Amino acid sequence: MKTYLRILQFAKPYSRFVPLYTLYTVLGIIFGIFNFTLIIPLLDTLFGTIGTGESGVTIVTQQPEFSFSIDFFKNFFSYYFGQVIQNNGREGALLFVCIIVIVSIFLANLFRYLAFRIVGELRAHVVKKMRHAIYERVTQLHLGYFSNERKGDLMTRLTVDIQEVESSVVSTLTTVIREPISIIAFFAVLFSMSVKLTLFTLILLPISGGVIAGISKRLKRKAQQGQDSLSFILTIIDETLSGLRVIKAFNAEPFILNKFHDQNNRYARIQRSIANKRDLASPLSEFLGVTVVAGLLYFGGNMVLNQESELSPAEFITYIILFSQVLVPAKAMSASFSNIQRGLVSGDRVLQVIDMVPQIVNKPDAKVLPEFKHSVEFMNVSFGYGDKPVLKDINFTIEKGKTIALVGPSGGGKSTLADLIPRFYDPTAGAILIDGHDIRNYTMESVRDKMGVVTQESILFNDTIFNNIAFNKTDATMDEVIAAAKIANAHEFIMNTEAGYQTLIGDRGGKLSGGQRQRLSIARAILKNPPILILDEATSALDTESEKLVQEALTNLMKNRTSIVIAHRLSTIQHADEILVLQEGRIIERGTHEELQQNSGLYAKLTQMQLTA
Repeated sequence: MKTYLRILQFAKPYSRFVPLYTLYTVLGIIFGIFNFTLIIPLLDTLFGTIGTGESGVTIVTQQPEFSFSIDFFKNFFSYYFGQVIQNNGREGALLFVCIIVIVSIFLANLFRYLAFRIVGELRAHVVKKMRHAIYERVTQLHLGYFSNERKGDLMTRLTVDIQEVESSVVSTLTTVIREPISIIAFFAVLFSMSVKLTLFTLILLPISGGVIAGISKRLKRKAQQGQDSLSFILTIIDETLSGLRVIKAFNAEPFILNKFHDQNNRYARIQRSIANKRDLASPLSEFLGVTVVAGLLYFGGNMVLNQESELSPAEFITYIILFSQVLVPAKAMSASFSNIQRGLVSGDRVLQVIDMVPQIVNKPDAKVLPEFKHSVEFMNVSFGYGDKPVLKDINFTIEKGKTIALVGPSGGGKSTLADLIPRFYDPTAGAILIDGHDIRNYTMESVRDKMGVVTQESILFNDTIFNNIAFNKTDATMDEVIAAAKIANAHEFIMNTEAGYQTLIGDRGGKLSGGQRQRLSIARAILKNPPILILDEATSALDTESEKLVQEALTNLMKNRTSIVIAHRLSTIQHADEILVLQEGRIIERGTHEELQQNSGLYAKLTQMQLTA
């Protein structure tokens, strides 16, 4: 119930939906019930129990005084119906009842349709807000979260789980709201007709409700297993599409296929179990409902036959028909209650992500970082992932316009150190200062606005070359994009593509070579024109020719900028103003290329290894 109410929170503001939906629902129910109450005068007219003198029912000749009650409306109709019989006879009365039935059914279905339209709008509103909320939260979470989660599981929550919430939870709002009102309205009429018979039915109905609730409880457990299995299937699919080259190279198609086959079979078994239990709810509720009707027919029929009931035969038949209509919303509720369990599991999974608290947030009084003027300083900075320390007591300063290079063995903390500057993570100890001010006191947006990042893996989007270079710069002109591409040594190859700057580059830039993708990334950074630049092994995955072009582009990009360069190829950072050598999270050496070469330490050893490789 808690999850259901949380999902309904996304329907705010309720004023857009609740008043009109309630009005249309109540009117639809009233006219729907009115259809069945017309059965009594219809039967009386057909079987001659009205207007036949002493053996018939007395015609009401005096108009009843108004009161807001069922008896008033019943007596008023009897009075008006009596006038029709007196003025038009039986044939006229029959025609009158048929016309009223048609009008009543039309109005009942009209208001039902209007209510469905509002529910449709509500459903779209809830799903839109929920999808926006989870996508927004995903973009706010720190990078470490995605290292611990399967991408397929996140994709399942963003797509399948949201769809399941829509189809299983939000779509049942009409059932959860409308059907209880219908049941209450029907029972109000039934109580007005016969208190004794209605109390008899209330003893039997909870039994069927308990059976359905037991089935639904098992459904929720199976639904959880099903969604977990589906997320694992999507993870396998994502890894297969991303690593297809490796799979084929290792002839691993049978291996990966068996892995998928096993998980696919597990998901199919769970789905069959869910379907079997869910499909059992509807026929079982119908059987139990008919059993209750049969018991009522026997119990009430004996009372009517023995003249122990206040109901006439026509009224008893109407009572049975009305009670049988109670089973329709009751059956719909039991089916919805079964179907909703899977949606609630999906709702829980979506809400888990939405409720995840981002670790990197702006302080309530965070200010906008002013223009960068002097330096970036690491002051006693330490950082760790959980209990695992990665950086320990890091101290250095980068003056504006200078270049600092980070080198050392893999796993030494170079990339983590670079990730701290744009606040992808925050230090666990110490502080990073820009112009003497702790960057945690400024908004993340203003800090990152001062920085450009070029990574080893070129992150491009399935869009045009122009839109990739002008990423997030919506006011960029073609001249500005071309100028950035020329500085990045990318203009020539761009003009050789099929549509120039409007060429679609495919998923992750798959239509381009590694060097071309990297030069687009550099062009994107050039267009942003940041004062601080972070280069994370931007040339390590390239061939010699591509590396030369990219290195020229990087040199152009680094002019007059404060740069932090991570490099494995030490030949690319020999002209850095200072080189920091990191090992096991500590700076063990620092200086210029010439100074470090003379020290005969780790840097000199790494340089010698690359020269002899």
